[in-house]
Amino acid sequence: MENRVITMFYELKDKQNNEILETNFNLEPFKFLTGLGHVLEKLENEVLNLRANEEKIINISKEEGAIEYNPDGVRSIPKEEFAGIELKEGMELIGESEDGRSARVIVKEIGDDEVIVDFNHPYAGKDLEFRVKIVENRLASDDEVASGRVEGEHVCGCHSVDDCCGGHHHDEHECCGGHHHDEHECCGKHK
Repeated sequence: MENRVITMFYELKDKQNNEILETNFNLEPFKFLTGLGHVLEKLENEVLNLRANEEKIINISKEEGAIEYNPDGVRSIPKEEFAGIELKEGMELIGESEDGRSARVIVKEIGDDEVIVDFNHPYAGKDLEFRVKIVENRLASDDEVASGRVEGEHVCGCHSVDDCCGGHHHDEHECCGGHHHDEHECCGKHK
């Protein structure tokens, strides 16, 4: 299969409550290379044959998205590890996991001595709905395929705003539908 560069606007919703989880319709379009796992497989397959200005609604079940919720991802951490941080329930933090990788956590509960954090991706266990509008769909250049990123992009080929999908790093998680980055993040896929 040939690699393509897809440039698109998207809006991502939680299908259960219709909450908008992320959108770039008021920002720069999202760009990614196909065939590299940068977004959820179903999302990529659905946009591959769309042309400029075409729009589509794409539903991705939690099973298709492979963003499973892991109860073991909820952990208690000594409060002293958060020294200097004004903690609030629901706040997202980027820290370091036990294996030294960056990890995004959500503060669930703040106790006197312990803080309960959730290492699961915020979209874990959710059915998702993408509304996409294609800006461009073209063959990737040899340089783009070799580098694994879109020409002119200075990040993971996605478009970081420290993410494109909410601001989190992925080693075991992902974004806008999906991909794995060691220093960046993005759009939808979370492993």
